[in-house]
Amino acid sequence: MLEQTNRDRTVEQFLEQNQQEFAELLTFIDFAEGLTIGFIEINQERDKATLVEALRSHLSESEVRLEVMDFSQERDLRFLRDALIQRLKRVQTQQKLVVLIQGLEGVIGTDGVGEYPLILQDLNFVRDAYRQSVPHPLLFVLPSYAITRVSKYAPDFWAWKSGSFTFKTSAQSLEQLKVEAFEQPLPRIASTENEAQIEQLKQLLMELCPSGKPTSARDVRLCCELWYKIGSVYLTQNQADKARDHLLEGLKIIEASPDPILIQSLHRKLGNAYEQLRQFENAVAAYEKALEIARSLNQSEQVAIVLADLGDVALKQRKFDQARAFYAQSLAIDDTHNDRYSQASTYHQLGIVAQKLRDFDEAKRNYQQALQIYIEFNDRHSQASTYHQLGRVAEELRDFDEAKRNYQQALQIYIEFNDRHSQASTYHQLGRVAEELRDFDEAKRNYQQALQIYIEFNDRHSQASTYHQLGIVAQELRDFDEAKRDYLQALQIKIEFNDRHSQASTYHQLGIVAQELRDFDEAKRNYLQALQIYVEFNDRYSQASTYHQLGRVAQESRDFDEAKRNYLQALQIKIEFNDRYEQAGTYHQLGRVAQESRDFDEAKRNYQQALQIKIEFNDRYEQARTYHCLGSLAEAEEQPAEARVNYQQALERYLEFGDNYWGDIVREALKRMSE
Repeated sequence: MLEQTNRDRTVEQFLEQNQQEFAELLTFIDFAEGLTIGFIEINQERDKATLVEALRSHLSESEVRLEVMDFSQERDLRFLRDALIQRLKRVQTQQKLVVLIQGLEGVIGTDGVGEYPLILQDLNFVRDAYRQSVPHPLLFVLPSYAITRVSKYAPDFWAWKSGSFTFKTSAQSLEQLKVEAFEQPLPRIASTENEAQIEQLKQLLMELCPSGKPTSARDVRLCCELWYKIGSVYLTQNQADKARDHLLEGLKIIEASPDPILIQSLHRKLGNAYEQLRQFENAVAAYEKALEIARSLNQSEQVAIVLADLGDVALKQRKFDQARAFYAQSLAIDDTHNDRYSQASTYHQLGIVAQKLRDFDEAKRNYQQALQIYIEFNDRHSQASTYHQLGRVAEELRDFDEAKRNYQQALQIYIEFNDRHSQASTYHQLGRVAEELRDFDEAKRNYQQALQIYIEFNDRHSQASTYHQLGIVAQELRDFDEAKRDYLQALQIKIEFNDRHSQASTYHQLGIVAQELRDFDEAKRNYLQALQIYVEFNDRYSQASTYHQLGRVAQESRDFDEAKRNYLQALQIKIEFNDRYEQAGTYHQLGRVAQESRDFDEAKRNYQQALQIKIEFNDRYEQARTYHCLGSLAEAEEQPAEARVNYQQALERYLEFGDNYWGDIVREALKRMSE
């Protein structure tokens, strides 16, 4: 009873505030015949429900049937007329029918910015067809920004309107909305629940800064704070394009009432948005503006934060010395202020720099320093990303048990905090561990889990690396068509985001697929494309694997001198970077070149060098390949006993990993030896 009384009072207050508008709307409904279009501007969801309730109450004893059609769940709606026709087929009445349409703001575009909405293109295009197919009064209930977009993008349809009604939000509701919007902290974790916060902030923004209308001077700062908050939540949701648009709007209107602290915050967040969009020049420009303002205001803590941001951009651009210099400056300021907690994220980033430079001891020290601080401050969520990176270091060192432990620790924390988006990168890395252990079913499950999350959050850029890895799994399973599809999907996304450095690894893999299909010209084109990018980015370490593959192409083409040159170039780089494990593959291939050239002593030396390293790293599957070659070498040297021993060692390992393709080839060799 009390709840009903409160509801009645809400309706009563709403009608008191909008008495004249409501009376005009009732008159419009009373006189409207056939296709008559009206627009109702109403910003708050609770007020929409109140209006519908009030209309139903006033029309209950009239000759009018009010049919409310809500399209809020049809997020891909494009052809409104068709949808109305289908719904109207289910409506049976002898009364005058008035259709109230709500929930279209999602497909019209909720941001007041962006592309030409498809539904409005269609609305404008088929306007004349409405007369015959939907011959009823239509009332469109929309917030102010959506009505502005209708008038802009469907001007012909808008010109047909016979009435426009603006309902005000009560002062009491507005104050309540302000309290709710500003008391709620900004989220740290991407979640579908954050959409509700975005919607709440937008509703308040519509009241204080209505679309297409001037903002009052007293509300300018409040509106800017709302643009900032909405942009920040969109960043958390990995929707950087929407974040950028809102932050730019905030910077645009704050010119009327300059507030250096808020301007600095807007520029810094704008830099975050550009960085997420991989528009690095724009990101640096925004960060430098934020840094300039922070220094002029003597905000040393903000200076440290923005220096770290600049370090992040340099890191993504592979400018490692520059990144390290920015992080060192940031760390020094935090140390001066004894801000131990802020140092953690900088140590974490310095760990990534060291990891990229393949200084794994230094990387591990920095990650452990960061982890220690997070544990000290009981910041459990932040510990997860550092456990994740410790997993990557262990993976690089081929300590897969340790890598898996760290990834699972990270994943456990992300699940605990319901941080679904961050789980994706850890599932991805667990996929890589499974792939290295040749458990391709497990690898594929983890990659698909990661991909599903990236798609769910519309994180298109991150999808590229997972498509790339799915390509590697398909390639290992010798499904080259599927591998090529996955690599091309990855490449398309990397090109779309102008991620040129990452394109190299995918060109490299496309080269391997072409090589497996014996299209050596195509393979060479892809390898040279990859090599060109690595040289362009001065990524000397990555050049090694591509020189290695160019050696394989030359070898397949029986150009053994060229093959040897490429393998030695690859080996030199691997030795330079102390990558002992990867040296094994190149020694193995040098053995094959020597064997093809019938220099059997040289071949044996190289195979044994490769085998020694593979045993050292306990890589039993790769040992199989070298035992296989030692078997064929012994067979060529007419040493059947030694050949059988090596073939048997190879077969044992192939079968251990379920590789029947190569297992059958070795069985044939053993059968040949017994004959």
